[in-house]
Amino acid sequence: MIKSEKKLKELVTVLKNDDNILISEAIGLLREEQPFEGAIGILTSFYNNSDDRSIRKAIEGFMNDLKDQSGSVEVINEIRKKWNPSTTSMLVSSCWQSGLDYSEYSTDLTEIFLSGDYVTAIECLTVIEESIHKLSNEKKKEILKIIDESPAGIKNEKTELRLELLSILRR
Repeated sequence: MIKSEKKLKELVTVLKNDDNILISEAIGLLREEQPFEGAIGILTSFYNNSDDRSIRKAIEGFMNDLKDQSGSVEVINEIRKKWNPSTTSMLVSSCWQSGLDYSEYSTDLTEIFLSGDYVTAIECLTVIEESIHKLSNEKKKEILKIIDESPAGIKNEKTELRLELLSILRR
């Protein structure tokens, strides 16, 4: 991922424009360019504040098609922020849909699993399950401990998901 203040400023300028066609085209072009730092954060913020379905779909598509592993750091940093539940869910969904390796962030994803809404928890479960073969026994034990010590995971609509995650980790 490159640093480019110029590209960031250009992206912000396009997003401030009220032309949805231009915005969607610019997001589409980002898929073809070398990724640059800050784009994921700017797009996440725009997604969080937008009601336009076509723009949100364009951003989802961009996130799902990330292929540069260095982008995973930025995605996780955005997941850690307090966004609308649909935004957090979209970000976590992009983790497994992009095919990037998020195994090193499995504890972060476990905490989001416990604190997030049901849809986000399903997405986190999927990402953790996809990375399970890359997790050491120590990492699995760490995740199990986080789940066992969390009061958020005891009794709620995510109980069955929690049990499924525990089962996956104990295999």
